[in-house]
Amino acid sequence: MLAQRMSSFSTSGTAKARVAAKAAAAAGRQIIDLSAGEIWCDPPEALRAGAIAAIERGINRYTDTIGIDELREAIAERLSTVTAKPWQADEVAVTAGGKQALFNAAMAILNPGDEVIIPAPYWSTFPAQVQLAGATPVFVETRANGYVPLIKDIRAAVTPATRAIIVNTPGNPTGAVFGRALLGGITELAIRRNLWIIFDECYGSFAYPPARHENIVSTLPQVRSRTLLVGSFSKSLALTGWRLGYLAGPAEVIAAARALQSHTTSNPNVIAQYAVLAHLKNDGGRFEQTLRARLSEARTRGLDILSRLAQVPRPLAQGGFYFYLDLSALLANKLQRGTFADADDIVRLLIERAGVAAVSGTAFGDPAGIRLSYGVPLEALERGLSAVVDALNHMSAGQRSAA
Repeated sequence: MLAQRMSSFSTSGTAKARVAAKAAAAAGRQIIDLSAGEIWCDPPEALRAGAIAAIERGINRYTDTIGIDELREAIAERLSTVTAKPWQADEVAVTAGGKQALFNAAMAILNPGDEVIIPAPYWSTFPAQVQLAGATPVFVETRANGYVPLIKDIRAAVTPATRAIIVNTPGNPTGAVFGRALLGGITELAIRRNLWIIFDECYGSFAYPPARHENIVSTLPQVRSRTLLVGSFSKSLALTGWRLGYLAGPAEVIAAARALQSHTTSNPNVIAQYAVLAHLKNDGGRFEQTLRARLSEARTRGLDILSRLAQVPRPLAQGGFYFYLDLSALLANKLQRGTFADADDIVRLLIERAGVAAVSGTAFGDPAGIRLSYGVPLEALERGLSAVVDALNHMSAGQRSAA
């Protein structure tokens, strides 16, 4: 009945986790949802004012397929500052969120039979969209190195069929931040082997010292002609439901994205475009600084609670707003008793016994990890993480008593 391509992937694991949390809540359970990849707060004041002004002005018509000129120019100006290289509006396409930017990139540069290198654990949309374009994802393991790939492993994964490398930093789900030396190694490899780099920096606003986020183009300017930048306002401005992101890269790729988008979604939401434009013109980065400070406080408090875990190492959480827990030791012991097979079982236990929703690492190619968001209100975060610690430590105690 269905097209053959549908056998390659299913609904994203993060979406499934949200559905499970809502189902438990609908059944009358008190659930603390730490599964969602979003920040619970009001949008910026300047952005809200911009949206209201656009509505009152009757702005409800089509825009240019890839966004209004003023917004694309504002994004290009921001990229020029960040990368220290000039960008123009014809090198920017505004999209319906970061996912559409990634989809446009995959469809514009990948052919059937191509291979795309993806560090694992990975955001589940990366391999799904590579497969939609008819290409093959090739995974490079990072778990033994703090969820940061080694350049030698990336080099070893390159074959004559390799077309691109996806770089996501700060990373979803792990929160790992790629250092300048690694980014430089990737750019040199891309230039030498004539590869594309798809650089997803949707969490770029959130890196915590001593980690520091850097745009890959700033490490080696010559790589710009081989790089597609993917950005999103969903995270940095807490606008997940507004669906606004962008793709930036060579003008010919953006022209291809324009053609593709004209046959898929047409222009992104017009009110969201004018709202974000108003924010970029009037806020001066104040909201982003306030949001980063709030998440930094939540991260500090969360790490303090997670330090009480008995058999699970405290996560580094260098960037983004996720705690990614490595349950390898816990699961290894449990497997000997045949109780839990993988992180899916742990996630089910957390909903049933702790009343906390998390995302299983199986969604990210890692059967021994779970992702917990700290983008929720601090009080909910503290209660949720404390319940997680109690549940996992109870499992550890059970192992010791059984031994």
